[in-house]
Amino acid sequence: MRLTGSFTPPGDKSISHRLALMSLVASGDVRLTHMAPGADVNSSLAAAAGLGAEVRAEGVDLIVRGAGGRIDEGAAIDCGNSGTTIRLLMGLLAGRVGEYVLDGDESLRRRPMERVATPLRLMGAEVDCLEGRCPVTVRGGALKGLDYRLPVASAQLKSAVLLAGLQAQGATRVIEPRPSRDHTERLISLFGGRIERLDQGWRVEPSELTLSGDLRVPGDPSSAAFFLCAAAVIPGSDVTAEGVLLNPTRIGFLKVLERMGAVVEIEEQSDRPEPWGRVRIRHTGGLTGCRVSGQEIPFLVDEVPILALTATQAQGTTIFSEAGELRLKETDRLSAVAGQLGRMGARLRIEGDDLVVEGPSALGAPPELDSFGDHRMAMTLRLAGLLAGAEPRIVDEDCVRISYPGFAQDLDGLLS
Repeated sequence: MRLTGSFTPPGDKSISHRLALMSLVASGDVRLTHMAPGADVNSSLAAAAGLGAEVRAEGVDLIVRGAGGRIDEGAAIDCGNSGTTIRLLMGLLAGRVGEYVLDGDESLRRRPMERVATPLRLMGAEVDCLEGRCPVTVRGGALKGLDYRLPVASAQLKSAVLLAGLQAQGATRVIEPRPSRDHTERLISLFGGRIERLDQGWRVEPSELTLSGDLRVPGDPSSAAFFLCAAAVIPGSDVTAEGVLLNPTRIGFLKVLERMGAVVEIEEQSDRPEPWGRVRIRHTGGLTGCRVSGQEIPFLVDEVPILALTATQAQGTTIFSEAGELRLKETDRLSAVAGQLGRMGARLRIEGDDLVVEGPSALGAPPELDSFGDHRMAMTLRLAGLLAGAEPRIVDEDCVRISYPGFAQDLDGLLS
């Protein structure tokens, strides 16, 4: 069994979330093509519509009219399973008058919110979390800019502070311990906001954003990574991802694959709203293990599960260093990856916050594996089944719809 042909991954989740939510503090209209189709982005679109933006479908496109900061007061918002939705909303609503209650499903209620609440309180908002988690109550109002050093490299935390800073009196500076995804910064600039890059972070000033024109959301590289990584380890495979986002902060997994010895071909085709193009990977064999540094983890945090599977087929040791952030996702991904791939015969272990993979390993498949409700785990385990020559039952495999509803269809189209 091999993977051959081309596919177009769904629209990028990170950009889609931000386009939906930033409409709350922007005026004007924008036509959006190829928005991410999953449940997470639907949570952001529903939140935007529920708070005052206008969102309507026109064929396969979405027309979004910004609320221009005229946000409905006293709303309760269901953020579903989406950490991006709730954390970015915390920053956006911190600068609006009113009381807002943000909640989500059982999985989201286990994820930490206090580290987002802390800088927003310093800016002047009242933010209450239930034992550091959601439901979160935000009482917004007049904010003051601040200089804030992030305790961890987190695009969601950084975005929340920057979005609050757009509405604050005076400048807001965010210092990062290491760079992370920069989609919020790019969109603030694209829509006319006053933002500048600093040596170790960003500076934003109070700004009015304006939506305009037509935008095509590039394909999600985190979704593309599953088939591209599988192509690197399944003999005879040759896979091309079309229209995929090439933002340097999002394609760290391709650099890791290249270090392991994979042949990666990249062709940039456009730079609006961000660079995107075509990526091709062919199986050439001979992968070797490598070290993934803590500095790299923010650039591939969602791809560690599929990269760990790739590493099980490489010669030698692969170490994912300082990957503790993976413990704070939909599940503890470090434990989930080590446990489930370990059940298949892979040699993995956790040392502190490091994930260590010894390869190569011949994989087998027990009759049942567990995704723990994590879409990244579900897709990783399905492709691990291909390597094992089996189709194990995966508990809660339907969670894939959160980010990639067409995953099974695309997989069938590539199998030959």
